[in-house]
Amino acid sequence: MQLTAYHWYNHTFYNIYMSQSVKTQGKLSSFFDVLVQSLKGNEVDLTSISIKRAIILLAIPMMLEMAMESVFALVDLYFVGHLENSSHAIQTVGLTESVLTIIYSLAIGLSMAATAVVSRRIGEKNPEAASKAGMQTIVIAVALNILISIAGLIYARDILLLMGASTETADHGTAFVRIMMGGSIIIVLLFLINGIFRGAGNAAIAMRSLWIANIANIILCPIFINGFGPVPAFGLTGAAIATTIGRGLGVTYQIYNLFNGKNALKIRISYFIPAFDQIKAIIKIAAPAIFQFVIASCSWVFLAELVATTGGDEGSAGYQTALRLMMFFLLPAWGLSNAAATLVGQNLGAGHIDRAEKSVFQTMKYILVFMAIVSVIFLTCGHLFAAFFTSDEKVIEIASRALKILSIGFVIYGMGMVLTSAFNGAGDTWTPTKINIFAFWLFQIPLAYFLAKYLEMGPTGVFIAIPTAEIGIAIAAFILFKKGKWKKTMV
Repeated sequence: MQLTAYHWYNHTFYNIYMSQSVKTQGKLSSFFDVLVQSLKGNEVDLTSISIKRAIILLAIPMMLEMAMESVFALVDLYFVGHLENSSHAIQTVGLTESVLTIIYSLAIGLSMAATAVVSRRIGEKNPEAASKAGMQTIVIAVALNILISIAGLIYARDILLLMGASTETADHGTAFVRIMMGGSIIIVLLFLINGIFRGAGNAAIAMRSLWIANIANIILCPIFINGFGPVPAFGLTGAAIATTIGRGLGVTYQIYNLFNGKNALKIRISYFIPAFDQIKAIIKIAAPAIFQFVIASCSWVFLAELVATTGGDEGSAGYQTALRLMMFFLLPAWGLSNAAATLVGQNLGAGHIDRAEKSVFQTMKYILVFMAIVSVIFLTCGHLFAAFFTSDEKVIEIASRALKILSIGFVIYGMGMVLTSAFNGAGDTWTPTKINIFAFWLFQIPLAYFLAKYLEMGPTGVFIAIPTAEIGIAIAAFILFKKGKWKKTMV
């Protein structure tokens, strides 16, 4: 009898163990299947599969795409940080990036409009209308960017001086700014066309275009900066040449995929003929989205200028180093939040309003975990990251301090990012715009100025103002999201 009970116990334990093992292997196998599918970019109906699967299919390539976007500035920062007079070079790269954020705002605003309209039409099962809408946003982008490029070419040195750079730094960086601003149409197209592909649910193409651009930039940066064979050493200017060529190759890949006829979007030349009714509808969504990010960008520009005037060249270099490191981790989180934008747009188009809302909260769970991990990394290892980009002890100390203060609010940043993306994906671009006006211009800027100037905290006061404002944005966005006005937005 005891032997029988013993065998029964072992048999039962073995069955339970095998059952759990099979389930674990099944989950791992399923995850890797989804991972491979997300990287390949196979098109699926995101409105009918499970929400978790849809998020992973979109989020993995979107996170990798955004990580690649942040690599541009980090690669430039690394190579120019090892040049002679590196503080001037680092400051030039950082201040130029701050100015370029205004161009990024244009690009991101248009890409959000494209994602909202394209995803809504795809959800309605109307890929032809989605294709037409996507091409009209390109027409708008090219028209707007011509003036920006001309202004950048003419006023490059004045821009650096206006940003608080010293005369010596401005002399070093004028050519760099001219190339980056002059080639800004490439930046806009890279963002915009990726927004079109994301709206169509094919985030893998967007990801691969950034891979191509970054690999080219990593190879070309040391060649053009330090010289190689017949290529002379251009120094700081070489970083701008390499980055512009790299991004240009990424755009070339995007254009190839737009016209190869292998995707849901089937592009014809006739779609580029201006359709003013459609352009008007796109601008109605894009204008507040652009303004939304211009508000944030102008705030960042003001903060960069405030740090430069209160902290000098070293304070500015430390702040810019911290920002580049922060964006390296925040951009993947933004990529994850973009999954919510696509899912909200497509599900609203398909009439699945409850599913759109559930997608947002499921995405939020993932991003909160990711941002918590990033916070721990920066709180414990921020100085090591900063030391990788410069050997200047003062710059490292300021960058490390900035990272510790900024990372305190990372978890809240993540929640705000997802909710903002959800509004934009629904086409309700005015709600986050109004939040940004209050949080950045009426709160963050006055607080930063008060702390930095009146309390004489210098750059540290600016660092404190940033997470404080972001927490307010997240709280306001959550309250307005729960009210549900976004569900009724017509696109």
